[in-house]
Amino acid sequence: MHSEADLIRKFKSIERLFIGAKFDGEKEAASDALNRIKQRLEDLKESDPPVEYKFTLSNMWSRRLLSALLRRYGIEPYRYYRQRYTTVMAKVPPGFVDNVLWPEFKKFDDILQEHLDEITTDIISKAVFKDTSEAVVKNGKLLN
Repeated sequence: MHSEADLIRKFKSIERLFIGAKFDGEKEAASDALNRIKQRLEDLKESDPPVEYKFTLSNMWSRRLLSALLRRYGIEPYRYYRQRYTTVMAKVPPGFVDNVLWPEFKKFDDILQEHLDEITTDIISKAVFKDTSEAVVKNGKLLN
């Protein structure tokens, strides 16, 4: 099972990948790189105008993660009145979504989901019952 420190370390390595930092000791360079990404996003708005995106996320953890990523890049996440809590809206240049935001989100989300699954399985097996496997699939007719 991943410790919190391991999880943060993985997130930082993914962040370095997307901002172009090569070594762990490049905090200042990483900060500069993040600022360069924000500047690139601003420049991109000229040639690739922001479009309103609707992201539908199946769980609150992914929704929080995407909202945090958007805010990190200076983009305001929102939703309209009466939209479901699973919805995150944002005005973003399509090229930024395709090349930076969504690939970075997917990598972070995969690691986060794996971590949450491990924690959940561990707690259930210790506190409820050791066998946490999925229900058996049987052939037969559904009951009405």
